[in-house]
Amino acid sequence: MTVKPDWLRVKAPQWERVGNVKEILRDLALNTVCEEASCPNIGECFQAGTATFLIMGPACTRACPYCDIDFEKKPKALDPTEPTRLAEAVRRMRLNHVVITSVNRDDLPDGGASQFVKCIAEVRAVSPQTTIEVLIPDLCGNWEALKIILQASPEVLNHNTETIPRLYRRVRPQGNYDRTLELLQRSRQIAPWLYTKSGIMVGLGETDAEVRQVMQDLRAVDCDILTIGQYLQPSQKHLQVNDFVTPEQFAAWQAYGEEIGFLQVVSSPLTRSSYHAEQVRQLMERYPRQKVLSAE
Repeated sequence: MTVKPDWLRVKAPQWERVGNVKEILRDLALNTVCEEASCPNIGECFQAGTATFLIMGPACTRACPYCDIDFEKKPKALDPTEPTRLAEAVRRMRLNHVVITSVNRDDLPDGGASQFVKCIAEVRAVSPQTTIEVLIPDLCGNWEALKIILQASPEVLNHNTETIPRLYRRVRPQGNYDRTLELLQRSRQIAPWLYTKSGIMVGLGETDAEVRQVMQDLRAVDCDILTIGQYLQPSQKHLQVNDFVTPEQFAAWQAYGEEIGFLQVVSSPLTRSSYHAEQVRQLMERYPRQKVLSAE
């Protein structure tokens, strides 16, 4: 693998606090994207007492060549106790904001929408003050399944764009760029009060102009929040890094995103979809919205 530049070097965390989070996760038999996807920020987030929960996994039905989540194992039947165990972890960790994501479950008729709803309901029952962000797959374009999730009223609907259109076939072969934009647009139409969010990776061969075009496309569907981070190759089996983007370029994209109307842009080499996601609570206080579900 290519040697990482200095700005991608991560400080070692204090493992006492990290261990506490890991103990809770092990005790409740929960998966996190932090561990399954080999996130470089795992030490920082666990030390801060946060984690991004990965439901319906850890086996995924897609084989995206950038992702470290296992796709070779056969997905298991949904565990009816998972929502309760997740809510208990939120309670024990005293989370003010929780991010719930999932593997792709294309084997399920609703793509796993019903499990998201159960997780949201259990968290609300145990920790009503906690704001909820769901980072969902594209549901194979099943818009009725999307509506089911939105009817559960999460505060944030996150769906990652991942990369530029030109690289989709190589980076996200089972995904569809237009479908991603449509999912975000429909989410805003169904639940106008919702804060919508998306994220992209860079360092795979995209140009500055292509990144800016994606940003414009996301604003065209009224996406509120954007994350931009450096792609890092999990192993030799995964896509290679084309280039390491400088912190100055990330800062330029952040400035441009704010200029074209994003409410929040988190753009840095180590940024990931749920990195510092709890900052959305400040956003919600600054730009409050009343929950009124559309009749569509």
